[in-house]
Amino acid sequence: MEHKGINLTLKVWRQQNTAAKGEFATYKVNDISQEMSFLEMFDVLNEQLIHEDKEPIAFDHDCREGICGMCSMYIDGKPHGPWQANTTCQLHMRAFNDGDTITVEPWRAQAFPVLKDLVVDRTSLDRIVQAGGYVSVNTGNAVDGNSLPINKNDADASFAAAMCIGCGACVAACKNSSAMLFLSAKVSHLALLPQGAPERQSRVVNMVAQMDKEGFGACTNTGACEATCPKEISLSNIARLNQEYVLASFTASH
Repeated sequence: MEHKGINLTLKVWRQQNTAAKGEFATYKVNDISQEMSFLEMFDVLNEQLIHEDKEPIAFDHDCREGICGMCSMYIDGKPHGPWQANTTCQLHMRAFNDGDTITVEPWRAQAFPVLKDLVVDRTSLDRIVQAGGYVSVNTGNAVDGNSLPINKNDADASFAAAMCIGCGACVAACKNSSAMLFLSAKVSHLALLPQGAPERQSRVVNMVAQMDKEGFGACTNTGACEATCPKEISLSNIARLNQEYVLASFTASH
């Protein structure tokens, strides 16, 4: 039996550039298959707009496999939409019902200026990583994975932190636009491994300084970041970041 598509009303943020004043525009899309992904639905809408000689909606995407984190949309008041632990490209239209009105916005943060429509500039996150989220020492060629013993709990925690894809959903969800969950994941990933030890203290100091320079807000531990993270990065990483920062600051002052 063939399933009938659903009809939707979309309220989408349109903004020509960073300096322009944006506003919501309302669109109707009909006969949308609930097997479509959210981005495929936007493809249909853009084809409709092009057919009507109107400018299509700009939105970010690349892999469409939940890996890159570029598909950053604020959907009905939640980063990446209503489903838990998924990116926008993994959200499917079966999450919505016939006749729904869906509001779609870009990330809202001072450190994420809107470039156009739903596309924001997230290079501030890149600059935080460039400030210290790497290992610059020569670690040599690849060796057998068991040649460097690492406590399993540390290895598991490091791998879990490394799952962060830098999409910025944590920033968008936070009432203060804090990047602490993102930063803590990057710091934890390397702080828990012996390869990251030589730069352990300078890394956290430099990355925190860059985060503050970019204009991100402070963390007040509401937990909205963890609740909306598509990779379910734990708040425990923020506690580890604070510990690393205090230790590094104390060491530097003595």
